Amino acid sequence: MLNPDLSTIELTKDDYERYSRHLILPEVGVEGQKRLKAASVLCIGTGGLGSPLLLYLAAAGIGRLGIVDFDVVDSSNLQRQVIHGTSWVGKPKIQSAKHRILEINPYCQVDLYETRLSAANALEIMADYDIVVDGTDNFPTRYLVNDACVLLNKPNVYGSIFRFEGQATVFNYEGGPNYRDLYPEPPPPGLVPSCAEGGVLGILPGIIGVIQATETIKIILGKGTTLSGRLLLFNALEMKFRELKLRPNPERPVIDKLIDYEEFCGIRQAKAQEAAQMAEIPEMTVQELKALMDSGAQDYVLVDVRNPNEYEIAKIPGAVLVPLSEIENGPGVEKIRNLVNGHRLLVHCKMGGRSAKALGILKQAGIEGINIKGGINAWSQEVDPSVPTY
Repeated sequence: MLNPDLSTIELTKDDYERYSRHLILPEVGVEGQKRLKAASVLCIGTGGLGSPLLLYLAAAGIGRLGIVDFDVVDSSNLQRQVIHGTSWVGKPKIQSAKHRILEINPYCQVDLYETRLSAANALEIMADYDIVVDGTDNFPTRYLVNDACVLLNKPNVYGSIFRFEGQATVFNYEGGPNYRDLYPEPPPPGLVPSCAEGGVLGILPGIIGVIQATETIKIILGKGTTLSGRLLLFNALEMKFRELKLRPNPERPVIDKLIDYEEFCGIRQAKAQEAAQMAEIPEMTVQELKALMDSGAQDYVLVDVRNPNEYEIAKIPGAVLVPLSEIENGPGVEKIRNLVNGHRLLVHCKMGGRSAKALGILKQAGIEGINIKGGINAWSQEVDPSVPTY
């Protein structure tokens, strides 16, 4: 699929030294290293997946790397996003990534796109690259990347991670399937928790990201058997790999343009419904909660709807743990009904979303309550900095 004019590519003396372990591989050799030097790869995201794959692509001698990201480095990223360091906290991820890439390979051209990838800019950004690597963590962007790759006829090297499990494949390569063959329709919003909500083993994106880097290099070299048509599944707890066959669906809709992917995935509707629900639920700030606690009042009960492991990390004094899952499944509703017993009900979670959802369920059961705005994160930031954030 990639046929560069290698007559214009020269390896320098430093190249021969730097890539000597590649050059002595018959499957790579001088021609293969020239292919790597001639290649251009666009990475969408510099998070858990983007970090290892960018490091290894740069080290392998990819001539041009493009990076799309608009986020800044947060201390919670450092557990898995190994391209970033502590000194870069609060600074743009793409600048951090470029700095590290050039430390590894100063001869790599690094192009930065500090923007959110959208239907308005995807085709223009992706057009100049040979391969696109998807390191994103949300469904709207995955569909966007897929559809843009189909329209531009570019390979899409895909990976995803969650908790202890990951998956990887190659889409839109040599007549193989694309993302819509795996997921014809997006899941309902909120059904699949994000890493921020569900957690992720820090090592896991390293494994999946390196697999993505490996597939990218194989495509460039034109060697080996890629994951096109195969979905590789990895379970870190069991240390097992398994494969599922993927085939193009002859009945899938034709992709002839980019669409509104937030709407396609139901994100806009979900946000509107959430906003309407939040508007109906009374709120209390963490400062108001602190004043209530300091007053010595006994006419309220504070319920924490996070998961038990989150409760172990940080808690607001006096909060009673009743996880949202228990409220959704029924037993938690009666537990809270017994706890309230004529008292005011105050509910909190990490940032306010899950507690609002819990209060919506409780309201249908005839139990009114007040949501603590911003949750325990706001409590830590505005009331008690000794409470850990996570």
